[in-house]
Amino acid sequence: MAAAALLTTGCEKGFDAKIFGSLLQGSYPSNKSEYTSYMMTCYLPFTTPFTYTINEGTGMHGWYIATGGDIRFFDSTTDIMAPGLTRCGGEWLQFSKADFENCIHYWRGWVTDDSNPNHFMKLAEITRFTDIINALETAPETAMSAADRNSLVAEARLCRGMMLYYLLHVYGPVPVILDPSLVFDDVAQAHTVRPTLDEMCGYVYDDLLYAAQNAPEVQTEKGRYTRDYARFCLMRHCLNEGSHMEGYYDKGLEMFTELKGKYDLFRSGENPCADLYKNANKFNCEIIMAVSCDPEADGSPKHGNANILSMCTIPWDSSATDPDGNPTVFAPQNGGWQAFYNVAKKFYDGFEKNDRRRKLIVTEWWNKSKELVTANDLGSKWDGFICNKFPVETSGSFQGTDIPIARWADALLMYAELTVRKSGGAPGTDAIDAVNQVRRRAGLGDLDATSTSSAESFLDAILLERAHELYYEGCRKIDLIRFNRYARETSKVKGFVPTRQYIPLPNYAVEAAAANGCVLEQYYSRQGWDYDRAQAQGM
Repeated sequence: MAAAALLTTGCEKGFDAKIFGSLLQGSYPSNKSEYTSYMMTCYLPFTTPFTYTINEGTGMHGWYIATGGDIRFFDSTTDIMAPGLTRCGGEWLQFSKADFENCIHYWRGWVTDDSNPNHFMKLAEITRFTDIINALETAPETAMSAADRNSLVAEARLCRGMMLYYLLHVYGPVPVILDPSLVFDDVAQAHTVRPTLDEMCGYVYDDLLYAAQNAPEVQTEKGRYTRDYARFCLMRHCLNEGSHMEGYYDKGLEMFTELKGKYDLFRSGENPCADLYKNANKFNCEIIMAVSCDPEADGSPKHGNANILSMCTIPWDSSATDPDGNPTVFAPQNGGWQAFYNVAKKFYDGFEKNDRRRKLIVTEWWNKSKELVTANDLGSKWDGFICNKFPVETSGSFQGTDIPIARWADALLMYAELTVRKSGGAPGTDAIDAVNQVRRRAGLGDLDATSTSSAESFLDAILLERAHELYYEGCRKIDLIRFNRYARETSKVKGFVPTRQYIPLPNYAVEAAAANGCVLEQYYSRQGWDYDRAQAQGM
């Protein structure tokens, strides 16, 4: 019954909610509609109510909810954001300083608030997904055709693959159960040790590759995942891990070839870099996949997805009007919850002056006392500038602006990086043109000769371009770790050196493993981290 009810937490106002059949124990699922409903459980971690529930407990943060998802883990912890010394506190402050040492004390149970966004409990959900995938794979021929079965399995494996992907980038490799015969095996459940990085990367690759070969080519309902989204995800994974996984760069380039010709950069409007995200342009030519949001959503699982980022970026004391009564950029929403997230001035200053993407950052604002807050007030009235990438368009606390999770601009930049990482030499004309397309849309000129003269200089240019194109889209920390520059680039802006490359596992998990005779390593870092951090400390 829970599987049927979850349809109300889909996209916009929810995937069409239906109850199929009697749902009696022992008979559910029994036909294609019921198997589809059952599969939809796997989408719950990718919706944006404040919390969702799959297993027992009171709720978990999804991956795309701004309070505890990818932005908190992969953007706020990097050089995009200045430490929230005046507007943050507790865990928000710790994350903004890239200090993860307190994460070892995170609560054992399910998350119910923002004090400790603990995603480690999602390991149990991976096990649940494995069981669901097995049910789909073993569905009788009388229930649905082989093609329909493979398509549903592909959607479920895409969801599981992305769960594995995000867990890898939060914690490093983590113990998961992917063999359906072990789902109810107590010995397997108790064997909690980290797999190797190569093994974990293989788990992600296998799920995403299956989805890239079997998921629906056409979106069946807005927000449902497609084969192209799987291709994009596989391309990104192959770029991240190609340095140590044979054949990954080739596979990533193959995925780009399969996407090419279907999408293009959005170029309409006075500033296409801003209009790209507006409600009027949902699922435009650039969007490969997005979390489809509803302007009337209120954070409840029953009322669809909402984009709540403005709540976390706009100060509570901001005003929707200036002293003359003219609307500000915050109208009609008025104030937010608190400016827990900001854009560091040093990050902002790294943009070229005529970059259209720079205009999506608010550098001064009127407060409710009709005082103009400016850069001179940084460190007293605010910590950093305000991200207005997803503009305020509705009066409620939440916005209906879709949350892009796969864009053609990102694919172009990944393609350029893949070609150079594969060849190891200076970029070719196609790779250079891919980056320049993104720059031209931003109102900038082409890369100069110095930036394209060698592989190293070109990769540096790509890393900067990705920062300016994809800020507050949950990519930055993963990018910096791929370049092994997380500690150095982050400390330049924050003034603090990150304490760890990845979030440590909570004590309760390490202690439980020890009680079962296993060694679950609490900390994880990739090769090169010690050098990166030492360099940052020596700056």
